[in-house]
Amino acid sequence: MSEKLDGVIVATALPYAEDAAAPAGLRPDLERYAEHCRWLVDSGCRGVGPNGSLGEYSSLTDDERRKVAQTAIDAVGNDGIVVVGVHGAGAHQARSWAEKAAEDGADGVLCLPPTMYRANRSEVIHHYTEVAKAGLPVMVYNNPHDTKVDLTPDLLAELAQIENIVAVKEFTGDVRRILEIRELAPSLTVVAGADDLTLEALLMGATGWFAGFPNVFPKESVRLFDLAVQGDLTKAKALYEPLVAAFRWDSRVEFVQAIKYGMDYVGRYGGPCRPPRGPLVPEHLAQLEQDMKKAVESLV
Repeated sequence: MSEKLDGVIVATALPYAEDAAAPAGLRPDLERYAEHCRWLVDSGCRGVGPNGSLGEYSSLTDDERRKVAQTAIDAVGNDGIVVVGVHGAGAHQARSWAEKAAEDGADGVLCLPPTMYRANRSEVIHHYTEVAKAGLPVMVYNNPHDTKVDLTPDLLAELAQIENIVAVKEFTGDVRRILEIRELAPSLTVVAGADDLTLEALLMGATGWFAGFPNVFPKESVRLFDLAVQGDLTKAKALYEPLVAAFRWDSRVEFVQAIKYGMDYVGRYGGPCRPPRGPLVPEHLAQLEQDMKKAVESLV
């Protein structure tokens, strides 16, 4: 399969509009979301990823979730790729979402292990075998902090044998994993999953970045990615270091609220989140404002 799911793919934040009839009084603002997807691709990002954790997929109704994916696919058209989050509690749910993504014209899917159950090795393999049957390129997502399931390099080597499994989004925070994955599963595209470890991951041979803060800084993020892949460490470090304080929020519990705040800060629209995510507490806001100020000033 030729599609490797590499490059800068933005895990898109989802804007809401106030609507008393919608869950929690907020409905997905699909018009605004389409504009955001378009802006990211027009800013040089390779593609977008709707319905990830940052897209609050778990707070959406099934109907909303599909419409969000369709909106991204329509907005991007042939100018970028769309990698739809198909996370589900079990293999049947995740495969169903992957089949819908294929019907709607997605270029690939991003998939966690079973989301509400600590799956064992054989269950993980079954989960991804089912998702891969939808026929789209699959990026497996290793986030043991949230799922309590670790897709270790040796397990990834086994998953890489499944047809259509082409990439792994690595979010352990352990940069030593990158080389080990490349050694044991050389066919997999290794994708940086944590914004505050991006440069380190790319220097170790990751060739993708499934990213949060490019919702805020798309052009600069693409430049960082290009410099790192080209091996221009001096310029890459100079760009990266002032951004890392903001990027660290991508690895915090409040990452969705933080990235939406960052969007508001630079004059985009982030807006509120649906429950269970509430507003940031004052001390977090104060720190985040300071981190965003440092990032923005470095880019002037």
